[in-house]
Amino acid sequence: MPLIEDCHVISGQAHLPARINELLESAPITRAVVLRERLNVEFPVLSDRLSRLYGGNENFSDWLNQLVIQSIHLALARPDDLWALDIQRASQPNWHLQGSLGYCAYTDKFAGNLSGVRQRISHLQELGVTYLHLLPFLKPGTPPNDGGFAVASYDEVDPALGNNQDLQTLTKELRAAGISLCSDFVLNHVSHEHKWAVQARAGDTHYQSYFHWAQSAEEVASHEKNLIQIFPNTAPGNFTYIPEVKAWAWTTFYPYQWDLNYTQPDVFAEMTKSLLQLANLGVEAFRLDSTGFLWKRAGTNCMNQPEVHWILQALRCITNIAAPGVLLKAEAIMPTQDLPPYFGLGDTKGAECHVAYHSSLMSASWVALAEENTQIIQDVLSHTPALPDGCAWMTYVRCHDDIGWNVLRPELDARGPDQRARLLHASQFFAGQVTGSYAQGASFQTTDLHTAHGTNGMAAALVGIGSATSEEERNLAIDRLLLLQGLSFFMGGLPLLYMGDEWGLSNTSAEELDTRKGPDGRELHRPYWDDKLAALRQVTGTTQHHLFHKIQQLVQLRKCNLLCHPPYRC
Repeated sequence: MPLIEDCHVISGQAHLPARINELLESAPITRAVVLRERLNVEFPVLSDRLSRLYGGNENFSDWLNQLVIQSIHLALARPDDLWALDIQRASQPNWHLQGSLGYCAYTDKFAGNLSGVRQRISHLQELGVTYLHLLPFLKPGTPPNDGGFAVASYDEVDPALGNNQDLQTLTKELRAAGISLCSDFVLNHVSHEHKWAVQARAGDTHYQSYFHWAQSAEEVASHEKNLIQIFPNTAPGNFTYIPEVKAWAWTTFYPYQWDLNYTQPDVFAEMTKSLLQLANLGVEAFRLDSTGFLWKRAGTNCMNQPEVHWILQALRCITNIAAPGVLLKAEAIMPTQDLPPYFGLGDTKGAECHVAYHSSLMSASWVALAEENTQIIQDVLSHTPALPDGCAWMTYVRCHDDIGWNVLRPELDARGPDQRARLLHASQFFAGQVTGSYAQGASFQTTDLHTAHGTNGMAAALVGIGSATSEEERNLAIDRLLLLQGLSFFMGGLPLLYMGDEWGLSNTSAEELDTRKGPDGRELHRPYWDDKLAALRQVTGTTQHHLFHKIQQLVQLRKCNLLCHPPYRC
């Protein structure tokens, strides 16, 4: 494949094309010097990864030049305080591993809107949070929109939550409080109301190329036989017929979420531009949603293809050039053994994501709780690989998604052909379907009573706080939750608390669920913050007080442990 002209490296210096040199020569000298240093490191790798993806395309060199120029312009537009933060973090590349604590919430359910989140900063500080993941706050398609994951515009905030100025104000106040804001960045798909999809439906062939199409029912069937079902109950199949185009759009998740076609280089360029623009508004971390699905290959399950990692490594190069203080987090919910490539440990080695979810440990902790046996946790930990310097697992007890049991199949299969039944038992246990269960959860997307898919429910409801009828039962339930949080805090990764778990927030009420009237069972663990109950965390003797202050103690113990045993390694 042809590489960009003069992209080879001699004595540590990348030979940059003339247009890029001209731009740097006209830039403020202090920034130009730093950008040249970054380009010397990143440009050769970026050129290599993108040439693998797009080098066979006509005018590849011009396209790559323009991509780099776009990134430099955005770097030059970076606000002074963020530019300084980049410099500081570049000098301390493991800054995010020094006792960070994450917190995850939906903006509207946590605080109403982005301005409301500013009023919650004191609570986050009280808890010791240094990393706030606000679930999708960009402009979504009209409901249903998968909780905001069907993005209609990457360049503007959801009007129901505020505007771009509100976002910039929030990020500044969070940064002053020592808290980095993480935004979801949905890489795999867009809303059918995104301007690209609208133009595609209107017949624009250029924007039609931004998506994947099947031209016949036979072609759909040929793909489907190899593909998994993400939502087998509520959105079966991976394709949706679009009458205006007279073809089937690839829709891995919901019919209103059209998968992007990363064989089209303009898709990569557009997405990187939007990410850097958000970084310039103060977003310091990005949860890269559905990373495993980015590349389609006929005859495969279209997951974890080599090109996925070339895309992510190129994206890392772009952020290292324009906003190196930004963290990239892979949302790749799959068995642990499949995750090392997302840290750059695959066949094509190179810097990729800083963080990835350890979903196997999360699911194993719940199985262990149901079985009252830690064997499966030990199996998962024994299979957990060491990571490159600067990388970490994100450990957690609950999140906005269901508990997915099937990530544990490799560990169970290694113990025997009948071991998967343990997943079904755990699923039924936490759905309250097993005699003696204390849990108040619900099964999710289970199409067969004899198989396990997922489980919904807030942590407090799953451990039995809501079902407790005596002080003894309540204390046991609290201890269960603290046991799980303790594992998350001290496994050696970056722990993440889900909104309300620090004081025992329970499931969404039946009345509220009825008003939402949606088919998505995950709404069960998407309740609204309750100020009255949250205030009880300061009232001695309450469940909320017990949980909150014990978790504060875990935060302090973790910090002390890190101070006493430097350097920190995950």
